[in-house]
Amino acid sequence: MDKPIREKPVAELRDYLAEERTFLAWIRTGLALMGFGFVVARFGLFLQEIRIAQGGSAAQPHLFSLWFGTALIATGVAVNLFSTRRHMSLVREWNCGQFVDHNPSKQAVILALFLALVGIAMAIYLTLAF
Repeated sequence: MDKPIREKPVAELRDYLAEERTFLAWIRTGLALMGFGFVVARFGLFLQEIRIAQGGSAAQPHLFSLWFGTALIATGVAVNLFSTRRHMSLVREWNCGQFVDHNPSKQAVILALFLALVGIAMAIYLTLAF
């Protein structure tokens, strides 16, 4: 009455759909990073307008916001590219029946650490800008 044990795990439809949801979540994350990067890049112009409105000079450019924004946009692009590669390789492994147990996502850990560093740098920049 024991059920036979399969040697190779077979991917089911729910596995494919779960991977599709995960992939789409990474795409949304990449798009959000790119949008947030654009806002941060333009934040320097906003700070410059505030400085002019308060009677200050407009000579000080806010290049750090441009660099932070560009870094966030580049990170969003990288997230989309890496998530596409990971999704395609995982589906390929399932289709070939060669699914290998994956370790925790290095991409997620690296992204979290990078965003923490960018957040700290932006907080320091904003406290020194005023």
